[in-house]
Amino acid sequence: MNPIKIFGSTLAAVFLLAACLLARAADTNFSLPPETAQLKPGPGVDLASANCSLCHSADYISTQPRLTRTAWKAEVTKMQQKYGAPLLANNIEALTDYLTKSYGKDDPQPKPEKK
Repeated sequence: MNPIKIFGSTLAAVFLLAACLLARAADTNFSLPPETAQLKPGPGVDLASANCSLCHSADYISTQPRLTRTAWKAEVTKMQQKYGAPLLANNIEALTDYLTKSYGKDDPQPKPEKK
């Protein structure tokens, strides 16, 4: 048998199979379970809800390590600059304050110098 015909038949079969799988996948419906976790209340929760919850669940935020204020600010800035979070620059400090107070810890205090 001609190798070109074999290749053409195989290629046609692969495309037909792919089309069937895509058609079947398009008919599949699913729904996510309802969100049960909520962000901790406090000043800035509305800001976090409006900005962070667009991409992250409250569970995802609450299970992060207890980051310092410096680390939370770096995360918020990264989300805005690298991932396109629709966060206004003048809200970065307020969001950082909320995340630090609700899900973080203070930056370590520098040790006094020994004389």
